[in-house]
Order: sequence, then C-alpha cells, then structure tokens
Amino acid sequence: MLTGRRVGHSTQQRLVHRQTLSRTDAYDSVEELSVDGGKIRLRTAKGRPCEWRDYKAIKLHQQVIAASFRDNQALTDWVNQQPLATCVRCLGDGHDGIWNIVAEIGTSAQRREVLDWYHLMENLAKVDSSSDQLIELKELLWEGKVKAAIAQLEDCCDDHAQQFRSYLQKHQHRIVDYDYDWWRAITIGSGEIESGIKQIAARVKLTGAQWNEENVSQVLNHRCAYLNGEFSTMTYSTEETAA
Repeated sequence: MLTGRRVGHSTQQRLVHRQTLSRTDAYDSVEELSVDGGKIRLRTAKGRPCEWRDYKAIKLHQQVIAASFRDNQALTDWVNQQPLATCVRCLGDGHDGIWNIVAEIGTSAQRREVLDWYHLMENLAKVDSSSDQLIELKELLWEGKVKAAIAQLEDCCDDHAQQFRSYLQKHQHRIVDYDYDWWRAITIGSGEIESGIKQIAARVKLTGAQWNEENVSQVLNHRCAYLNGEFSTMTYSTEETAA
C-alpha cells in the first residue's frame, strides 16, 4: 500500500516476526473495559487433526485493545499499568475464565463488575416458560431486581429454569439496574470487545489458516497493533525496509 510493490505473504510474515510489538497504552483515563475470548487454530504434526485453542482479549472502551495467548497475567498486568479511573466498569459474559481475569484488575473497591445484558437475555431465552412470565422476568432483571427474579423461578420444575436460577444466584452481584444505566448512556453490554474479537478473527481465522503455537502471541500482538493504529508511527530497520 505504501510503495506500490506487492510483498508476498511469506515475506510479510517474516517481517512481522522481526518486529518488537509492545501493547498500546491508553491515552485517557480508563472508565470502562470488557473482556472476552476467541479461538485460533494451531498447526499440528502431519497426519493429525488441527487443534483450536482459546486466547483472551481486553478492550479499553473507545481506546485500545490487547490480546494474549496462554498468558492472562501479562494481559492484566498491562491493564493495571494504564490510568485506571477511581471506578472501572468491567463487563463480560457468564464464563468463569472472564471473571478470573477481571478479578486481577485494579482493586475490589475500584472494580464494578457488570454482567453483559445481552448474554443475560440469551440465557433467559432458554427458559421454557410462558411468554408472560418471561416478559415479567425480563422487566425485573432490566431494573436489577434479581432477588425477585430468583424467587419467581423457585417453583419452576423445568431444568432450564433451574439452571437459569443458579446462573442468577451466581452472578447476582454483577446484575445491575440496566434501565438506570441505559438512560444515562452507560454501557450495559460487552459489544466493544466482541467487535474486537471479530476484527482479530478477520486475520487469524483466514480460510485454511493454521499457526505455529510459538508464533501465536506475535500474531495477536501484530493484529492488535494494526487495530490500534500503531503502524502509521512504526519505524523499520534498513534491512527490513529493503526486504
């Protein structure tokens, strides 16, 4: 794009692995962030099926994104080095792995853990109940009345209803007054990180793409650097420019 000359994908890949790609720092106080995970396909020995493995990513809302493969500590260390606000809203879905990462961010007094509203509704939709009861449960949860919602499900015999009740009990401290927040334009969903994962996947999930395990971290760092707009300020050595 810069020189008008085509560069082969193998050469591009070699250039990527020669770079030192550090994570991008936030340029403003971090008041909101969200955490999610994606999948990447690892190359295996000839004759063996490929393997899909998880990576995690964090988006500092309206700022920058970072991802890590099998090194959650490095990811949380990066977040804790950023200018965190007095109160940091941390959004995620119901997976334990997400909240284990969030638990390492800031201090317990500083964090405000919030369950993503849309994932909450996805789980409610699995409950086999009358439409009237589902509407009532949705209204209760929208206003953060989680104890009332749990009480409504107590006598339900449906397995999905009992699973959802357990889900609410587990995350009740993360279920907020979404109505109050929505009217004040406060984020109630983890859409920013989900969008970020899709943009990372646009590179790492190319048709037929498989990655050597030792290269995954650099590939993720490279993609995040691109998404964070770092390439416009990156400098290259004479050898790399000649290549």
